[in-house]
Amino acid sequence: MTGAASQAYGEAWYWDERYRKEAGPFDWYQKYPALAPLLRLYVRPHHRLLLVGCGNSVFGENMVDDGYQDVVNVDISSVVIEQMKKKYHDKPQMKYMKMDVKNMSDFETGSFDAVLDKGTCGQNSQEHATKMLGEVNRILKDTGVYIMITYGDPSYRLHLLKDMQIWTVQLHVIDRWDRSSKQKWDLTKPLPLHDDSTSTISLLGPKPDVHYIYVCIKGDNGARASSKAEADEAAS
Repeated sequence: MTGAASQAYGEAWYWDERYRKEAGPFDWYQKYPALAPLLRLYVRPHHRLLLVGCGNSVFGENMVDDGYQDVVNVDISSVVIEQMKKKYHDKPQMKYMKMDVKNMSDFETGSFDAVLDKGTCGQNSQEHATKMLGEVNRILKDTGVYIMITYGDPSYRLHLLKDMQIWTVQLHVIDRWDRSSKQKWDLTKPLPLHDDSTSTISLLGPKPDVHYIYVCIKGDNGARASSKAEADEAAS
């Protein structure tokens, strides 16, 4: 990807033009059925969930069909938001709002149980990503969870997340659905993490064909909450 293309990804005009031309739907990186077992570990059906950079994905629709009751979707493109409002006008469990993730002041502090991000943070510069993560932290409840699905390996992403010192970070991986026919990794089991990411590299190899899923649990109780999620999975 060129620098110009990467920069355009952060601009509303780029996405407005794209969604005028593309009817969709399209899901970045992973689709809901593949991620559902992991989401059930950290997000309950009654939780209030925010999908950032929703585009014309059917991810939220799939979540509602699977029993989730309050799914808020935001995107920087007014074009796609209007398209999705019309498409889902009969689904009150789904709400759509035009919003820049770097400034989500329309949402009250501590008003969400979970934020799901499929690639939005990865399309921004470090400065913009830091602003976005600050806003995510603000709108999350105590022990709320931020789940980021990305190509970004731990050598960069882990430092960005941990340096904020606001959450406990767990790392899961999933094989890329477009590249692999046989699952190699257990999605629900977090990988061991060291600050320098060497543990992940030694386990996965230098260029693994995976998407990384960073599960960031807010606050001092994050470690306890993540341990509970693991215990729930072991008991199920």
